[in-house]
Amino acid sequence: MREDIEFATEDGVTLRGWHYSPEGTDGRAPLVVMAHGFSATKEMYLDDFAEHFAAGGLGVLAYDNRNLGASDGTPRGELDPWQQIRDYRTAITWAQTQPWCDPDRIGVWGSSYSGGHVLVVAALDRRVKAVVSQVPLVSGLTNARRLIRADAFAGLRQMFDADRAARYAGQDPAMIQVAWEKQPDEPCALPTEDSHDFFLGPILDRATTWRNEVTLRSVEMFTEYEPGAYIGQIAPTPLMMVVAAQDHLTVADLTLEYYERARHPKELLVLPVGHFDAYVGAAFQRSAPAQLRWFQQHLG
Repeated sequence: MREDIEFATEDGVTLRGWHYSPEGTDGRAPLVVMAHGFSATKEMYLDDFAEHFAAGGLGVLAYDNRNLGASDGTPRGELDPWQQIRDYRTAITWAQTQPWCDPDRIGVWGSSYSGGHVLVVAALDRRVKAVVSQVPLVSGLTNARRLIRADAFAGLRQMFDADRAARYAGQDPAMIQVAWEKQPDEPCALPTEDSHDFFLGPILDRATTWRNEVTLRSVEMFTEYEPGAYIGQIAPTPLMMVVAAQDHLTVADLTLEYYERARHPKELLVLPVGHFDAYVGAAFQRSAPAQLRWFQQHLG
């Protein structure tokens, strides 16, 4: 059963999402806390994972990141990774007060941008007893340099500087597309063809609150974000990492390199697909049961 929920952050922003009750369980149950990746909202297949976990006996708390979707917060489209990490931890704190959550059996799940966030959360917050990180960002700067040509990167930094000066002068933050809409050479945050196909494809029939824009400052913060630096500190919390072998958005070889830096207990699942394929079809049918097993094993 799914119910709408909302909770307040420490700075007074209301975050909204869903709580899934685990099938066959009454009262306090293990819980998985999840949020989505860069600009994405919970309707972009988080419900499929949540339903699968709930059918396997786990409660799930899925919510929209601040400034996105059903959640409050301004400026709209601002994606601050460290604020999103603090909000994950607030979600855990709030869930621990609810009658349906076993406060000692909480896991975290993240994908893409939030796949990086859960690495940091698990390293810093020992209330987390298990983590699944799917197709994660592990190094913002290195990943950005894979996505953006060197000659274009200098121009991007000039855009960052101009935006900073404009904000200091009292202007609103500059905005940028998440994915290109008409031409592949349009300025955007995620300049891959599969990003275009995912965000501007059939998913829009489900994710009606998604908007194809974020603040330019969000891209700057992306380039400054290094969640993989925390991966060696996650142990002894159990870590499962799911990598898409054909991923060229959060590039697979870089993710695999960082996985080797993690300490046990850990498990790696490599899917023979691209980044966005991990949410659907045969990849989901293979991955979701493995993730459920991981949480069942370590949350009890």
